[in-house]
Amino acid sequence: MNKLIVKKAAVLGAGVMGAQIAAHLANANVPVVLFDLPAKEGDKNGIVKKALDGLKKLDPAPLASKGKLKFIDAANYDEHLPLLAECDLIIEAIAERMDWKNDLYAKIAPHIGADAIVASNTSGLSMNALAQGLPEAIRPRFCGIHFFNPPRYMHLVEIIGTQSTDAGTLDALETWLSSRLGKGVIRALDTPNFVANRIGVFSILAVMHHTQAFGLGFDEVDALTGPKIGRPKSATYRTADVVGLDTLAHVVKTMQDTLPNDPWHAYFTTPAWLQALIGQGALGQKTRCGIFRKQGKEIQVLDLAAQDYRKSAGEIAADVDAILKMRNPADKFAALRACPHPQAQFLWAIFRDIFHYAAVQLESVADNARDLDFAMRWGFGWAQGPFETWQAAGWSDIAQAVAADIAAGKSMSRVALPAWALESGRTGVHTAEGSYSASKNAYVPRSTLPVYQRQLFPERVLGETALNPEKTGETLFENDGVRLWCLPAVDRKIGIISFKSKMHTIGDEVLDGLIAAVRHAETTLDGVVVWHEAPFAVGANLQQVGEACAAGQFDKLEETVEKFQRASQTLKYAQVPTVAAVQGMALGGGCEFVMHAGKRVMALESYVGLVEAGVGLIPAGGGCKEFAVRAAEWAAQSATPGEVFNFLQPVFQTIAMAKVAKSAVEVVEMGFAKPSDTILFNANELLFVAIKEARAMADAGYAPPPMARGIPVAGKNGIATLEMMLVNMKEGGMISAHDYKVAKSAAIALCGGEVETGSLVDEEWLITVERRLFVELLKTPETQARIKHMLETGKPLRN
Repeated sequence: MNKLIVKKAAVLGAGVMGAQIAAHLANANVPVVLFDLPAKEGDKNGIVKKALDGLKKLDPAPLASKGKLKFIDAANYDEHLPLLAECDLIIEAIAERMDWKNDLYAKIAPHIGADAIVASNTSGLSMNALAQGLPEAIRPRFCGIHFFNPPRYMHLVEIIGTQSTDAGTLDALETWLSSRLGKGVIRALDTPNFVANRIGVFSILAVMHHTQAFGLGFDEVDALTGPKIGRPKSATYRTADVVGLDTLAHVVKTMQDTLPNDPWHAYFTTPAWLQALIGQGALGQKTRCGIFRKQGKEIQVLDLAAQDYRKSAGEIAADVDAILKMRNPADKFAALRACPHPQAQFLWAIFRDIFHYAAVQLESVADNARDLDFAMRWGFGWAQGPFETWQAAGWSDIAQAVAADIAAGKSMSRVALPAWALESGRTGVHTAEGSYSASKNAYVPRSTLPVYQRQLFPERVLGETALNPEKTGETLFENDGVRLWCLPAVDRKIGIISFKSKMHTIGDEVLDGLIAAVRHAETTLDGVVVWHEAPFAVGANLQQVGEACAAGQFDKLEETVEKFQRASQTLKYAQVPTVAAVQGMALGGGCEFVMHAGKRVMALESYVGLVEAGVGLIPAGGGCKEFAVRAAEWAAQSATPGEVFNFLQPVFQTIAMAKVAKSAVEVVEMGFAKPSDTILFNANELLFVAIKEARAMADAGYAPPPMARGIPVAGKNGIATLEMMLVNMKEGGMISAHDYKVAKSAAIALCGGEVETGSLVDEEWLITVERRLFVELLKTPETQARIKHMLETGKPLRN
């Protein structure tokens, strides 16, 4: 397999998907040329430039940083097609019209480089039919590459080969997509709507059918089909609004037109009420009105009986809710089948029909059951795929119940379950040897592509042999808070420190364990990695802090803060390299540990920040100290050594406003990490790369940095300048008196205390200042009220 190197890419079509695919390529530092039709008036690149401007306004942000926009160049088909010759990857993402795509392929074909991969982002058109629109020489390098919306955040990409696609091309593309763009890749068969949309859209149609059959409201159904059954918060009808009702109708129409022999074909139609909404221009979220709408602060839902909107309630019956809380899946499904309440019967019906459809269609839509389940998890946000859910609930019992409903005419189709699903002794489709392939009548193991060797703990489907990070490897040290362990097969001399607390909060047991684990590593290992599955750490254990405040144990709290600072310093000045492997949230004290590690390896989706101001506190695990030290280092490289204030001003705003970086790129931009740190797009590669980084540092003769001293600080003048900002904000009613007090404390800590400007201090002085200010804030009733409110509601209190 030749390695795919993409030095430059092109995206054809600057619509919603095309622009966001270009954005994610730019996130990965791939220069992109984004094409569209020439504008009829003014700048011929006007259509693309408008799309690029729109990228900066979208939420969630498609760009990891607005600065990534510089990697995207605007182009149009009239003037810039020769630029395609420079592109190693060309992704077509125009509207789902075969004739339009063929016209475009004819236009671009003369300009495509000899080795370039050409791919269509079609969501369901035949790839073999599309390939006929390209010259024969290009067809071995042509395939489908179906991203899901939004491309930055949705893990799934479906690759669809044609009869002509070179196998090595698909392997190289899968490798690149997995590692460079961080995607979960499924090899889909060339059938209408491929895997995820085929199963997912059928699931939506089944929900719509049974909503009407059982007389339920749209809000009621969304309450039932969201997190309660392992689906996203947007559930069914809110998801339809987000996707766009016109888009949903188009996908349904594709199934209607291209699947005439599907046994469920009668249901591949847009309900009359949905057609009416589309006809009125109520297309969902993009028109601010669809199945749901917002009137003032009130969320309203369409009521078909009243032919009008009403307040959304979405209540679940108590007996049905009790069933959904059952832990044993087999008991839960048996109870749903037995319960006469319409909500329970509705839930059984939608599960029954998705099990039925997935089993019948497996042979024609996917190579194996694992691919189908992952497609639904990664593309639709389901906690489990349909086969996993079926297997967990007891394969044989569910299969017999589905078959009985088919025989009784209760299911949406009378087609029989395939024989393999009813085999005697079958316990599921996922086993230690692989996942069942209906087309091969065999269990298929996972891909052996080398890129997957970088994923030490990949996602697994239910029933697969799964390595559990908490029980894997060789334990070297352990207490109630952390486990120090290693993976001998990877590197016996690089230790892994994993927090054991819920959400990886940092309490006394974690602090004691971290310090002890690093000391152990210094004497027996070559380096350590701080890693556990996301989140990295959501901050200090507020429960412990709140209880100590209530008991008036402020001396004990000061001791804990001092221990926190010592733990951070231990990471920074360890005699072996320390690498923080970060994914998900690293907030408050978690952020401070990230800042103090010798190096950081971060997943792109890392959300890092010093958020202590939200509970009326300041960073005191060394966070303020570390920024003061970095300010001095920055100033030493500038034209005015000792002038640290210009560095501190944006840092002060970040801390006072509890800003959180929303990507690893922003983590670096906001100063929580360094430009030399490593950013990965696939979080499953995090531990592998972090171990390799620690090994490289050790082999290079790692020595910790010398303890900083002679640190010039901003002192009184810096504090006074920052306080002027606070005075204006307080007088303008933008912050409360306690907000003022908290922010001023942060200013004092960042500026090195109330000393003369330019005074030289050491790190011990700085952490003493931040510790004293932190404890003073803890003693205030306002901060104690904020901590209590956060513990009770999970939300900040503004007092």
